[in-house]
Amino acid sequence: MKTGLTVLVPCFNEGEQVEVAHRELVGALREIDELEILFVDDGSTDDSLDRIRRLARTDPRVRYLSFTRNFGIDAVMAAGFRYAGQPWTVQCDADLQVPPEEIWTLLAKAEEGYDVVFGERRGRRDPLVRRGGSAGLHWAARRVFGIDMPRGASTFRLVRTGVARTITDLRLPWFIPAVPLVGARYAVAPVTHRPRTAGRSRLRLARLAAHSFELFFGFSLRPLNAVYAAAVLGGALALALAVPAYAGAEAGHLVAATQLLLSGLSLAALALVGRYLHRLLRDTGRLRPYFVRDANLALRPEDTLTGGLPGPPPPGRTPGLAADESVPSRTGRE
Repeated sequence: MKTGLTVLVPCFNEGEQVEVAHRELVGALREIDELEILFVDDGSTDDSLDRIRRLARTDPRVRYLSFTRNFGIDAVMAAGFRYAGQPWTVQCDADLQVPPEEIWTLLAKAEEGYDVVFGERRGRRDPLVRRGGSAGLHWAARRVFGIDMPRGASTFRLVRTGVARTITDLRLPWFIPAVPLVGARYAVAPVTHRPRTAGRSRLRLARLAAHSFELFFGFSLRPLNAVYAAAVLGGALALALAVPAYAGAEAGHLVAATQLLLSGLSLAALALVGRYLHRLLRDTGRLRPYFVRDANLALRPEDTLTGGLPGPPPPGRTPGLAADESVPSRTGRE
């Protein structure tokens, strides 16, 4: 039975970190015979792709995909899991904040019969704002929105490749809560964490906030149910205030304040429903999550801009034909 491992390494403007990641991964996983290192270049504008190509020419274990532009981490995972050539895939960031040796920790836990093993970063070395934002996000997801989130799960994870493909094909906004949603067997294993050795994090607060909305509204109907409850309560309150107002009671200011409140609730409800509709339209849209410009492996036609057709250069002048020579028209008329 085939028991190899694909290491999925997302890259976006990683520069010299590409060689560092390759060297440490090969050193840590040298005992695995069927090893594949799959770099997915998310539209880098530096020399990341050139460095990956050089590695691929000297190491047959290196495979790569390069997107036509920056499509984001969800697209990287979708492509990486689709083209992974081994039955198990581990996702490992190029910054190596989790040492590659910890992959063995995940592999040992998977031997107990799990489909997915998440690494829980102990002694996390990220900035306080990043750690606090991540903890708050997971707390809100579980306690406020009722989303089943594996406690402590991170993007450093080992997955059965078939399970990963099933999840990414669902086009859900987050991978972590999708694992319990589909019923995959999962576990969380503690791993060490170290400071970034090169480059800088590209996940800013605005990006984290946007990603949070994707999580909350992509996996929970509680906000929509809260709007329904507010609408019922607001209607009851409006009715209760309308009775004394029509009876001539001095409730003018109260009625005006209530109207403002209900108007605000209506706007909030419209915005929330619009958010859900946006999510629905995006998931059912015709645009693919990514397009590949370059790769050293066989691509599916639908993943390329040309639909799998070859891309020859445009036609030039016919050799030996003078510029002033007449060319017969298609209609046969001069």
